[in-house]
Amino acid sequence: MEADSYSSLPAIPPFAKRRFTLSEKISPSVFRAQQLTKVYRVGEVIVYALRGIELELFAGEFVVILGPSGSGKSTLLNILGGLDTPSTGTVKYFDHDLSLASPSELNSFRRKHVGFVFQFYNLIPSLTALENVSLITEIADKPFAAEEALALVGLSHRQHHFPSQLSGGEQQRVAIARAIAKRPDVLLCDEPTGALDVQTGITVLETLKKVNEEQKTLTVVITHNATIAEMADRVLTMRDGALIKEERNVSKKSPVELKW
Repeated sequence: MEADSYSSLPAIPPFAKRRFTLSEKISPSVFRAQQLTKVYRVGEVIVYALRGIELELFAGEFVVILGPSGSGKSTLLNILGGLDTPSTGTVKYFDHDLSLASPSELNSFRRKHVGFVFQFYNLIPSLTALENVSLITEIADKPFAAEEALALVGLSHRQHHFPSQLSGGEQQRVAIARAIAKRPDVLLCDEPTGALDVQTGITVLETLKKVNEEQKTLTVVITHNATIAEMADRVLTMRDGALIKEERNVSKKSPVELKW
């Protein structure tokens, strides 16, 4: 496989908005994990972070993965995003096997196809909001203009402000703008409201919902906050490195209806 083979992967086809029933599957399949494990050795102790994960994620979905700290959520997200590799098993992005990819292939996959949003914003303090987003648009193939990405998250009026001049919720929205600026097929969010108060968290969730619906981006949010699951198309629950439950929300709540 060539080092840049992930640069030319197909874009996700348009996904029509719809309601889901418990028996429906959504097409196309973006990620498929089979018998996925991740094992760490800490001295003489073996830690099983993931235990035989079987999983499919589909285009246009908004998926919430629930579980307590240590349940394997972040490990799974990192493998899906090409930040880590499994010990055994396979994980495919369309028909490309990420578990066999070289470091350069994974780097290309992340750069071209995945946007990340973390609990902490990781903005460069000496750069304005616009400049932070522009760092991504300068290396992406077909990005939004940085101004357009900030407009999508409702921050056109704050684009020339530095992170220290922004609230926590505004900083997280800049981080989302940075993640979506390259038009990723996949948006992976690790506790995106974990450092925020309730009202600010709702604003951030509204932004993620907007991106998911308007850009048709497969959006995966991991959290320990079960309330957030009420806005998802599908909810996956993890415990001790295993997926123990899958549910679909026939009727989803909007972020403003959530209370925690």
